[in-house]
Amino acid sequence: MEKSCSLLVYFDKGTPAIANEIKEALEGNDVPAKVDAMKKAISLLLNGETLPQLFITIVRYVLPSEDHTVQKLLLLYLEIIEKTDAKGRVLPEMILICQNLRNNLQHPNEYIRGVTLRFLCRLNETEIIEPLIPSVLQNLEHRHPFIRRNAILAVMSIYKLPQGEQLLVDAPEMIEKVLSTEQDPSAKRNAFLMLFTCAQDRAVNYLLTNVDRVPEWGELLQMVVLELIRKVCRTNREEKGKYIKIIISLLNAPSTAVIYECASTLVSLSSAPTAIRAAANTYCQLLLSQSDNNVKLIVLDRLNELKASHRDIMVDMIMDVLRALSSPNLDIRRKTLDIVLELITPRNINEVVLMLKKEVVKTQSGELEKNGEYRQMLIQAIHSCAIKFPEVASTVVHLLMDFLGDANVASAIDVVVFVREIIETNPKLRVSIITRLLDTFYQIRAARVCSCALWIIGEYCLSLSEVESGIATIKQCLGELPFYSVSEEGEATDASKKPPQANSITVSSRRPAILADGTYATQSAASETAFSPPTIVQGTLASGNLRSLLLTGDFFLGAVVACTLTKLILRLEEVQPSKVEVNKATSQALLFMVSMLQLGQSSVLPHPIDNDSYDRIVLCIRLLCNTGDEIRKIWLQSCRQSFVKMLSEKQLRETEELKAKAQVSHAQPDDLIDFYHLKSRKGMSQLELEDEVQDDLKRATGEFVKDADDANKLNRILQLTGFSDPVYAEAYVTVHHYDIVLDVTVINRTKETLQNLCLELATMGDLKLVERPQNYTLAPESSKQIKANIKVSSTETGVIFGNIVYETSNVLERTVVVLNDIHIDIMDYISPAVCTDAAFRTMWAEFEWENKVAVNTVIQDEKEFLDHIIKSTNMKCLTAPSALDGECGFLAANLYAKSVFGEDALVNVSIEKQADGKLSGYIRIRSKTQGIALSLGDKITLKQKGGS
Repeated sequence: MEKSCSLLVYFDKGTPAIANEIKEALEGNDVPAKVDAMKKAISLLLNGETLPQLFITIVRYVLPSEDHTVQKLLLLYLEIIEKTDAKGRVLPEMILICQNLRNNLQHPNEYIRGVTLRFLCRLNETEIIEPLIPSVLQNLEHRHPFIRRNAILAVMSIYKLPQGEQLLVDAPEMIEKVLSTEQDPSAKRNAFLMLFTCAQDRAVNYLLTNVDRVPEWGELLQMVVLELIRKVCRTNREEKGKYIKIIISLLNAPSTAVIYECASTLVSLSSAPTAIRAAANTYCQLLLSQSDNNVKLIVLDRLNELKASHRDIMVDMIMDVLRALSSPNLDIRRKTLDIVLELITPRNINEVVLMLKKEVVKTQSGELEKNGEYRQMLIQAIHSCAIKFPEVASTVVHLLMDFLGDANVASAIDVVVFVREIIETNPKLRVSIITRLLDTFYQIRAARVCSCALWIIGEYCLSLSEVESGIATIKQCLGELPFYSVSEEGEATDASKKPPQANSITVSSRRPAILADGTYATQSAASETAFSPPTIVQGTLASGNLRSLLLTGDFFLGAVVACTLTKLILRLEEVQPSKVEVNKATSQALLFMVSMLQLGQSSVLPHPIDNDSYDRIVLCIRLLCNTGDEIRKIWLQSCRQSFVKMLSEKQLRETEELKAKAQVSHAQPDDLIDFYHLKSRKGMSQLELEDEVQDDLKRATGEFVKDADDANKLNRILQLTGFSDPVYAEAYVTVHHYDIVLDVTVINRTKETLQNLCLELATMGDLKLVERPQNYTLAPESSKQIKANIKVSSTETGVIFGNIVYETSNVLERTVVVLNDIHIDIMDYISPAVCTDAAFRTMWAEFEWENKVAVNTVIQDEKEFLDHIIKSTNMKCLTAPSALDGECGFLAANLYAKSVFGEDALVNVSIEKQADGKLSGYIRIRSKTQGIALSLGDKITLKQKGGS
């Protein structure tokens, strides 16, 4: 078994040392060789060697050495060697080192005294320590603070030993005297820590006696004071009023670590508005004064927690929190915006939006490379503000429309989606948005933004002037017809090699152009406005953005243009009294559509038009040639109705989520209610009074009661051994975020004493044992609680297995009882989360680990199967309920969850109902790490049958 060692000693692993070589080096007079030999001896001991022959050599040749390094290594050696025999008695030769330690404790050199005192902190053998106690106590009054502070720690560790109280009966009293006279901050802190650990009442008395001087104490001592306050208030809640005053006085301390601890202690102890406001103010100061991004992120997490429990107080802090946007780090900005968006009220919305607008304007100066991404975040934030408070939409929508032509496509898409939602929810803004959109349409460069903008133009151009402007804008952006023309028979094949680059030629002139393969062709000026890369297109009247995108082969956009023109012509028929004008516009629109079809089927472009876009454009041509009332209704009304329905569903989902978050626990009918108005207020400050009121409210609303806690405990108890085993063991498993605590109850079922009983555990997966197992002695039919901590480093299914080993007096061999395995469930680490469809698709494309699970279930209904998978995997369905409505025999849905380690888990469920009623299909899981994909796959395979 590994030995513990308090310091790491570097040694070369290449050549294992031989005991004889070490012995020779130790016996010599060469100090560097001795140092090297001691390091080798320590490394061998740590690797499991015993080296009994070295002890006497070390006593003879190393103990008398005056070299500091040798003495330090000697103490390390003494720390890790076995000091007891098999029966737990101290070995007789250990008496030899007692004299040396006593000499060291009285050594004229302060360093030797100090490290020896530090060494005594790690000694557990009472027989060795007892003769040294007078020397340790003498060092409490030494002139040098380094020795005094280590002497105090030595007294504390001796007092904490099983027989410590007999060895040092009056230790707390002595340390209290030391504390009252001590001037060194570090020694003072150690003395207070000793009282806090070993005699809490004395520490509390000292604190309350010197309450006015606490702000003047050193940082280290103030930290221990806060720790003491937390401990006292947890056990004795009634007295916390007087301690909260001390914490508030420490909020002005010069140390940032102290004020951070003060704020978190205040929040954990009190719900009084004054205290919470003071904590929130402190966090906001730290957020602005600290330059370290990690500190800012931690403080933002604390503010986020405050927002959940004390939203009213945090609402007043919203502008202070927003100042964190000055940090260039995107994660900090994202977290800040997330907190702020949940604190918006009608009172502060205008201030917040004004600040966000200023930030958007700042992003236009292209100094930082991530300006585009930050702008996108700001646009999304403004979007959600405008949806919650429609009255602010008018102040921001026109500013944001300047970014429709943004080089960052994602932020341009966010703007156009925002505009689409605002134009529907704010009818008053419709005219101004349409006018602005038609004016700026030519600037848009991205096909997806164009598609959305065209849909807005087609749906919301209602008056005659708007419809005519809409048609004119689209014609302008498509440019002159035809899109291409070939003057001679055989030129089409040459032109198919590569479309010519744009040249500025007047329409009337014709001249030969040199093609990519070096041949000549005569081209009309119309075709010479084709573009290769769309990025270099300059939006002018001569060469529109729609034309350049079409000439790169984007025929989906062509289909959208055709649909928009069709809607505009149908609306023109309703608002334009002159039939001549309507027919003229119709024939022009038809000409554009036919030209797009020609372009798609020509050999000018490398890829022909796809079937979907072709069918869509042909449908628009047929519709304009022969329009019925039913068709007109579908095109002019149904599209808008579907959009309105989608928006209302989205709003409904959001309000349901908010309601679910806002659910509070209720008190039991027979719980006591305290009427604080009837309480005596003598000697209570305003803060203490507030605190009492808040506690009473919490008690009345059941916030102190953890519901169904006992039932959950019973579910988590696992039996580790059988009832007929000599040792019965069961474990209660508590899963925290980053660690698992096993609380194992071990019961001796025999009539004999079990000696050296040890719970040995091993792990599989990303689990790691924190501490070494200890040996215990168990009396007949008695029980023992053993705690084991296990660190978790990633989200995957882990297994803990092990055994209980013990000895009995009449059997020489050790007995081993093998334990049942404990399986750590991945479900404890993942929780449902939400992300946008775009983010889901991006992650789906990026993540390299995929696990494909075939559907194999007895469930015959698609939706029932999907619900079963969602429940089994603890994931959130991102697909809207309306998209899953109806009976078509097919179902596809996206699920998403996030682990406590920040890992994303993506699942796509695609199922189909067969003719025999059974479901078939696949569930695909993708994640960045292999563990989460495999573990989720195993979980789904296990649960999908439809059982438990």
